Amino acid sequence: MIHVPVLYQEVLDGLQVKPGGRYIDGTVGAGGHARGILDASAPDGQLLGIDADPAAIAIASRRLAAYGKRAILINGNFANLKEIAIRHGFCPVDGVLFDLGLSSMQLEAAERGFSFRADGPLDMRFDPRQRTTAAHLVNELPVDELADILRRYGEERRARRIAQAIVAHRPVATTGELAALVERVVGRRGRIHPATRTFQALRIAVNDELTALAKALPQAVELLAPGGRLAVISYHSLEDRLVKQFFRRESRDCICPPEVPICVCGHRATLGIVTKKPIRPSPDEVERNPRSRSAKLRIAYRL
Repeated sequence: MIHVPVLYQEVLDGLQVKPGGRYIDGTVGAGGHARGILDASAPDGQLLGIDADPAAIAIASRRLAAYGKRAILINGNFANLKEIAIRHGFCPVDGVLFDLGLSSMQLEAAERGFSFRADGPLDMRFDPRQRTTAAHLVNELPVDELADILRRYGEERRARRIAQAIVAHRPVATTGELAALVERVVGRRGRIHPATRTFQALRIAVNDELTALAKALPQAVELLAPGGRLAVISYHSLEDRLVKQFFRRESRDCICPPEVPICVCGHRATLGIVTKKPIRPSPDEVERNPRSRSAKLRIAYRL
């Protein structure tokens, strides 16, 4: 299994990694970006790597072992970023990275249930200790709630038809069963598998990903030293919209509605935006790593 970090050099450049700097990778995964940050911050830079997936922490620990005490790796959710950072003395920091995509190891492990390309259990949990799995949602939710998840988190236009088909064919035990069921309902058009949006929606719901991101972003800003950088790589419109709106709001002094003639919110800008438009992978990178094709990198700095 080869782990290829997305927008690798763009992340290092965007964070302006410097020798002796202190950085947080809130989604450390297999440690690809973390390794680059540690190399660029040598000889004495430090990195706090966090991931909700204990399997990711185990892999990153092996890959980053050569950096010794410069790399601190914690199994936890970046929704609790500030508390984890303060506990380990990472406040303030020079940069924070969130790479919101699934790693190759997660997608390729059939037993994790993230992908429709290999048959496995309907799991989809980042943290296997949590109780809710995709199987619970698929086999236990009322049709209206299931359709709402597919519509809200997958932006699936045929959400109700898919939900009705799932309920009619319960129990659905594996990723292969679910993918085939969705394909029968939706049909196959183009190169994107018809179950892509359904799997995305279920994964987001199982892990409460958007809530975690919404909690993590303001905590990251609080941890940054003045001039410190926040870099976020998103992979679908829901994530990117949330990041874009957060950056826009935090780069403005007043966030009162337009119809309010005098500012009453008292809000003060905390961020300056570096990327007016998101950075996308080059055609060469997409050819080398097709999973990078939907990636968008947004960067801001602490005022």
